[in-house]
Amino acid sequence: MSTVVETDVLIVGSGPAGASAALALSTYGVPNIVVTRYANLADTPRAHITNQRTMEVLRDLGVEQEVVAQATPQHLMGNTTFCTSLAGEELGRVRSWGNDPLVQAEHELASPTRMCDMPQHLMEPVLVNAAVARGSQLRFQNEYLSHTQDAAGVTATVRDRLRGDTYEIRAKYLIGADGGRSKVAEDAGLPMGGQMGVAGSINIVFEADLSRYTAHRPSTLYWVLAPGATVGGIGAGLVRCVRPWNEWLIVWGYDVDAGAPDLTTEYAEPVVRTLVGDDDIPVTVRSSSAWTVNEMYAETYANGRVFCAGDAVHRHPPSNGLGSNTSIQDAYNLAWKLKLVLDGTAHPRLLDSYTAERAPVGRQIVTRANRSIRETAPVFAALDGLSPQTPEQLWANIAARKDATEAAEKQRAALREAIALKVYEFNAHGVDLNQRYDVGDSAAIVPDGTPDPGFARDPELYHQPSSRPGARLPHAWITSGTRTLSTLDTIGGGRFTLLTGIGGEAWIRAAEAQEVEIATVVIGPGQRYEDPYGDWARLREIPDAGALLVRPDGFVAFRHASAGPDAEELLADALRRILGHA
Repeated sequence: MSTVVETDVLIVGSGPAGASAALALSTYGVPNIVVTRYANLADTPRAHITNQRTMEVLRDLGVEQEVVAQATPQHLMGNTTFCTSLAGEELGRVRSWGNDPLVQAEHELASPTRMCDMPQHLMEPVLVNAAVARGSQLRFQNEYLSHTQDAAGVTATVRDRLRGDTYEIRAKYLIGADGGRSKVAEDAGLPMGGQMGVAGSINIVFEADLSRYTAHRPSTLYWVLAPGATVGGIGAGLVRCVRPWNEWLIVWGYDVDAGAPDLTTEYAEPVVRTLVGDDDIPVTVRSSSAWTVNEMYAETYANGRVFCAGDAVHRHPPSNGLGSNTSIQDAYNLAWKLKLVLDGTAHPRLLDSYTAERAPVGRQIVTRANRSIRETAPVFAALDGLSPQTPEQLWANIAARKDATEAAEKQRAALREAIALKVYEFNAHGVDLNQRYDVGDSAAIVPDGTPDPGFARDPELYHQPSSRPGARLPHAWITSGTRTLSTLDTIGGGRFTLLTGIGGEAWIRAAEAQEVEIATVVIGPGQRYEDPYGDWARLREIPDAGALLVRPDGFVAFRHASAGPDAEELLADALRRILGHA
């Protein structure tokens, strides 16, 4: 172990969290090395739903259009279907992922981006290629073994699986993005809540031309209510579209207490045939793998100079499509803070805000994802399909909904209601965008003395913008000359941004007087940026001469309603607090 490699940040894991951490850090000019024990990036679809907030992150990091070019677009995602098989009877649908006309308007008002379906085996190369092009080093088949840390940095022991030897990497900080069985999190002693192995699931990746059963009702997800579908798994059988309409992934369950079955083609193909429902269609099974449904989250995301992100700190089923989104957003939150600490702009205390801000989000999404699984049970219950019974009994119950009887009418109503409840899984726009960091918990947010407005509508279903410190900057379309752009396009780039309007000249001077780089944006008639629709004026929640200081990750850090002679002092004090110098 004579060789010691040095870098600023060592990242363990090249999945969504690790790859996006590398991309953000390299974009900000921070040297970093990524090690992964594997010989390649993800080779199966895995995570796929990519929500608007994540697309905003990718937009800021300069890879949004690469993702859009490869992803399944939003309009092909939204007829979430419940059926007895793809070729069988349809029981109902949910307009999903922003495809309900009313929800579509909410999506368009909330963000300049559109959600999409980007399978993980396509997403990872986009993130990694951009990161490496900007300076990240990626080492395949290099396995993290252990680490020690001291006041100046972290020393990790790594095994080169090709050469068979070990060596050390000395970094100022270590990011553990090594998945749901994270060794970094274990070695760091991060306390966890919840439990692992709640239920057993199987992924079966296969190819088949299923256009005759799906193209007329385009969707990412087709849920199959068939005998055995409630055993383990995620509440029902699932046929997921990977690439329309020829590449697919099935999720099926198994009894976790009995252990995973032998995942041969002989096992997988009958499962595929059952869920497709057409034995004449040629099917090619590409791979099968077992996994467990988890309900676990870390109570703290860091120990000293070691930070964890993604599945390492929140482990949950794929319901709501939250996993890779939250992982990418974890990394985005952490990267700018590391950058400012490493270049001396911020005190290391700034890094304490990572756990303060992201751990509550992790707990929320673990709870929501597991609740979504349980919310599938009423669909079966409406068909009296939860109790043990023969397949013939289940089919008879399903057929009974077509009868002209009072009991059948009640069954139809119960089924409609149960399927409609799944909107909390498939159209939870608020879960995607309503993250607000608590000004009482995070030192990187300066309270402005206003009361928490709460949410006027269901916070899981509806996005509700706010400019209050701790909230994501609201999106509004503004103009600059002949160009139309989002308010979100004026921020980011690894720096703070101060937004003001006519009469806010004192804030501009205050920003220019700071040692910290702050971009300035003035929005108003005759200014560089104008608000022709008046949307920004309605969303900003402060007068023209007020100011919003926005962090590099797009969250409002400081807000003041007016400009005065003390603007420079107020801004300097806010920055001291945000950067940990106060």
